[in-house]
Amino acid sequence: QVQLVESGGGLVQPGGSLRLSCAASGFTFSNYVMTWVRQAPGKGLEWVADISNSGGMTNYLNSVKGRFTISRDNAKNTLYLQMSNLKAEDTAVYLCGGYFLGRDYWGQGTQVTVSS
Repeated sequence: QVQLVESGGGLVQPGGSLRLSCAASGFTFSNYVMTWVRQAPGKGLEWVADISNSGGMTNYLNSVKGRFTISRDNAKNTLYLQMSNLKAEDTAVYLCGGYFLGRDYWGQGTQVTVSS
C-alpha cells in the first residue's frame, strides 16, 4: 500500500523556521522525482520545489528561493523541506508528491500557518 505521510507543520511567527518531512512507503522511493506543493486558503495548488531521484538536482518557486531547501534521504525513504524566514504568504497546506514513468502519488498534507 502506497503511503506518503507529511509531518512537521504548525504555527510559526514571521521570520521563523519549520522543517517538513514526508515519509514514503509502498513504492521504490529512490526511483521517484519528489515534489512539494502547497494550497493556500481559497487558492489552487502551487508547486513549491522538486528534487531528482538521486537528490542531485533541485528546482524552486522563485518566491521561496534562498528561504526553502528541499532534500531527501533515500535510505530512510523520506523527503524534507526546510523552510526559513517564513512569511505570512507561506501559509498553506503543504503536500508532498512523487512521480515516475507516468505514475504519481500524493500525501494528505500538513498545515503551515505563519502568523504573529
